[in-house]
Amino acid sequence: MLDTTDVRLLSALQKNAHLTAQELGELLNLSSSQAGRRRQRLESEGYIRGYVARLDPGQLGLNVQGFVQVHLGVHGPEHSRSFARLVHTRPEITGAWTMTGDADYLLRVYCADLPALNTLIHDVLLPHPAVARVHSQIVMDQLKVDGPLPT
Repeated sequence: MLDTTDVRLLSALQKNAHLTAQELGELLNLSSSQAGRRRQRLESEGYIRGYVARLDPGQLGLNVQGFVQVHLGVHGPEHSRSFARLVHTRPEITGAWTMTGDADYLLRVYCADLPALNTLIHDVLLPHPAVARVHSQIVMDQLKVDGPLPT
């Protein structure tokens, strides 16, 4: 169970994962050793999965962000595993979800340009034996950056 101090600690770390134990302690009115132990406990219990740097896609030349809905024509465990393996091999696919509704999968992709997105769709996704069709949507503007989880 999380207490209010744990929730405040998680919220602070989502805003700035670089906070030291001393800075966390000051924010939470704890000693730096207490704050550090709480962070370690939350890490070991799986509340904190890891720490990452959030990069700017435009600075990296990834000028097209899109969402691709994938519809399978053939269903079955092996087809699902095979498609999952394909997804994991492609660095331009940065997120993938199985979905309810019309589409079987939703992929978040970042590509350098529209020809790169076209190549991903026509040379990688559509040739997969289980894929029947795809539907892509290009992001025009991102109104809200992937934010912290509500705590």
